Amino acid sequence: MEFSIKNGNPEKQRSDCLVVGVFEGKKLSDAAKIVDDASGKAISAVLKTGDMEGKIGATLVMHHVDGIAATRLLLVGLGKQPEFSETQYRKAVRAAIKALPKGVEHAAMYLTDLVIKKATAHTKVAALVEVVMDATYQVNSIKLKKTEPVTLNKMAIYVAKSDSEQAENGLKQGLAIAAGVSLAKDLGNLPPNICTPTYLGEQAKKLAKTYGFKVEVLEKAEIEKLGMGSFLGVAQGSVEPPRLIVLQHNKGKKGQKPVALVGKGITFDTGGISLKPGADMDEMKYDMCGAASVLGTFKAIGELGLAINAVGIIPTCENMPSGNAIKPGDILTSMSGQTIEVLNTDAEGRLILCDALTYAERFEPSAVVDIATLTGACVIALGHYPSGLFSNQDALAKELLEAGEEAHDCAWHMPMWDDYQHLLDSNFADMANIGGRAGGSITAACFLSRYAKKFHWAHLDIAGTAWKSGKEKGGTGRPVPLLTTFLVNRAAKAK
Repeated sequence: MEFSIKNGNPEKQRSDCLVVGVFEGKKLSDAAKIVDDASGKAISAVLKTGDMEGKIGATLVMHHVDGIAATRLLLVGLGKQPEFSETQYRKAVRAAIKALPKGVEHAAMYLTDLVIKKATAHTKVAALVEVVMDATYQVNSIKLKKTEPVTLNKMAIYVAKSDSEQAENGLKQGLAIAAGVSLAKDLGNLPPNICTPTYLGEQAKKLAKTYGFKVEVLEKAEIEKLGMGSFLGVAQGSVEPPRLIVLQHNKGKKGQKPVALVGKGITFDTGGISLKPGADMDEMKYDMCGAASVLGTFKAIGELGLAINAVGIIPTCENMPSGNAIKPGDILTSMSGQTIEVLNTDAEGRLILCDALTYAERFEPSAVVDIATLTGACVIALGHYPSGLFSNQDALAKELLEAGEEAHDCAWHMPMWDDYQHLLDSNFADMANIGGRAGGSITAACFLSRYAKKFHWAHLDIAGTAWKSGKEKGGTGRPVPLLTTFLVNRAAKAK
């Protein structure tokens, strides 16, 4: 998709489709008023018939309207004007893209003239681009009959001349985040016989080559030398070899402590000996979405050339049942030296993340954020809208929550009080890997917190937000927008 920032009156723009907004109560946006006057009140006439009432997301295509240069005019409903927000704006943009007729190759968007509280031209353009790219994303399906490609390939975004510089910056950020989201979706949507730990390592090397990252992809022998007994315990049941992927983006000030992102990369999760039910087990290819989000975020900050130091750490393997697999009752020794009694082999994400968190210590990070499709309990607690956020430092949690609000990729701060820690007690090891059914997402976070005592740490449980099930099955690319915005804000503060 090719985007451009332009200035000019809507009625004069030649395109396959001109997009303007209409509020409820027959109120027109500024661009719609200009078009209405130029067309001899064509929009007003349609509103009088009741064919378009302006409800949020409603659309109406008008053809060959007199007085305008565009072939088609698309009216999109904006809802009630006093309640118009960035959420409504994003809904309107998505509705407009979905309503564009198939023959439209070039569209002219006049929605950035809409007044949104606290939103700048930068914000509105970035949001528009992200929504357009998400709405036109096509799954990388492996089919003989290929999906019909999206015809829309050019979009002009019109802003006031005084807002051009802000809009260009917003365009750059929107495209970067959209590229990162698309990569995360692509990786998640691939079948697990293609997207293996080895494949993820190869993708990391490609990113490093493109953006100048430093990269290491450690193989099993090197992981063994590090003493990552917990990570290797999960990996031992599969014929696919594990990988520890380490990316470094070093564009911050010299000596600046990096932010570390740690992504869970279970490329397929059967549950191991504690086997999952067969129904919907195919969706366990998405158990590497934490890893995908780290790679997606690195793509985004690479596109932006972000002035920050960041480290991405991805432990990746499969969790399979076999004669070599770990068993309930086994005890593993983690890289930190702490021992873990495995009570459930399906609680494997924390077993690979704990060693990655210990590994992160060597970078002396300013903050560490781990991202994982960790617990079904988090889905029960929060559903599919917010990701679960746990942290050992309130200021870091606040940063992430604010970044999520800004990016429209929300998280919810969950409790992690010491009262929960005793649920992980074991008679035979330093801790058990599960704490029972009650508060399962919290005890999982408590487990990880025991490996994060040497730095400011946060944990994002994305089990409910990383992919969609049902008819629209597919990766969402979350939380790439949240993570990228968090790093953009950190880079801005570092200046």
